[in-house]
Amino acid sequence: MSKMVGIYCSAHHQGTEYSLCEDCGEFLDYAYLRLEKCPYGEDKPTCANCPIHCYKPARREQVKRIMRYAGPRMLLRHPLLAITHKLDGLRKAIHPKQLTRKERLRSGED
Repeated sequence: MSKMVGIYCSAHHQGTEYSLCEDCGEFLDYAYLRLEKCPYGEDKPTCANCPIHCYKPARREQVKRIMRYAGPRMLLRHPLLAITHKLDGLRKAIHPKQLTRKERLRSGED
């Protein structure tokens, strides 16, 4: 997420890929907070495949703008991360309430 926000910030604000403006820094802090609270834990699916909306509506629009802009540029700047993200997108997401107890224990939820 930090790489995508960096790409977006350097193109649209006063920040650089490695030093974000205040707004993008606040957004990234918010995004990390939401990711920490994700019920999927380390097995989180990509946002496009996730049945849970982590972000508030206004922030959801912001993350869509960032991903739409930075996503294609990730292939040039961070190709390994972009390919890994695309491969992660092939996984099916199961809603956490449908996971078995054994699967929840494995992901550290229970």
